[in-house]
Amino acid sequence: MELFKPEFGLAFWMFIAFLCLFAILAKWAWPFIIKSMEDRADLIDKGVAYAQEAKMHRDNAKAEADKVLSEAHAKQNEILREAEKMRNQLIENARSEAAIEAKKVTEAAQVSIEQARKETEKQLRLEVGDLALQIAEKVIRRNIAGDDAQRALVDQYLSEVEAKN
Repeated sequence: MELFKPEFGLAFWMFIAFLCLFAILAKWAWPFIIKSMEDRADLIDKGVAYAQEAKMHRDNAKAEADKVLSEAHAKQNEILREAEKMRNQLIENARSEAAIEAKKVTEAAQVSIEQARKETEKQLRLEVGDLALQIAEKVIRRNIAGDDAQRALVDQYLSEVEAKN
């Protein structure tokens, strides 16, 4: 088993080669490797900080969005209440204007009816008077020969008609 028994010279030269390789790596490779690892660690730390900052901004944006949304809902409710008030006010104004207009129309109709009634009553009186005169004239002509007697009879009849109305 000579394969597993190293000689002193071989072990010595292997040790010297290891020391040279270690010195070369320590002089040029290790600083580059260490620097690369530190840069990578800094990049990872910056990424974590950026992620935390992004999460914080996201949370703030979400809170602000919720705040804006709640304000929008409140404003929407306020606008709806104002619209309801305006609708009710318009309806009430329309009702009151319609009532006023109906009252004016009713009053005008009553005045018109009263005037028509008075005019009709006046015409009726005139017609009744004329008819009464005609009837009286015919009756009196037969019964009364003089004009004075006829006038007295007509005056009496008109007085009776006016007293009844």
